Amino acid sequence: MPRLSEFFGIVILMYFADHNPPHFHAVHGGDAALVRIDDGRLLAGGLGRTASELVERWRVLHRDELLSNWSAATELRPLQQIEPLR
Repeated sequence: MPRLSEFFGIVILMYFADHNPPHFHAVHGGDAALVRIDDGRLLAGGLGRTASELVERWRVLHRDELLSNWSAATELRPLQQIEPLR
C-alpha cells in the first residue's frame, strides 16, 4: 500500500484498486481510519481527536491531489506523494 504522506506521526496510505467510495487510510499509533476524500466522513475505524483534526485539515488542503491519486490507483498507475501538513 503506497504511503502518500506522513506528518505528526500520522501516516496516510492508499490501496491500489480499492473499493468505492474514494478514500484513504490514516494510521496514527495503534489507531487506523478510512476517510472519505470528498467530505472527510469516516468509513471505518477512528483516530484520536487531535489526529482526526490534523487529518481533516490536510484532507481539505489536498483534496484534488487525493482524487488524482485515487484515479491513478484504480488504474494501477503510480501514485504521487503529497506534501505533509506543516
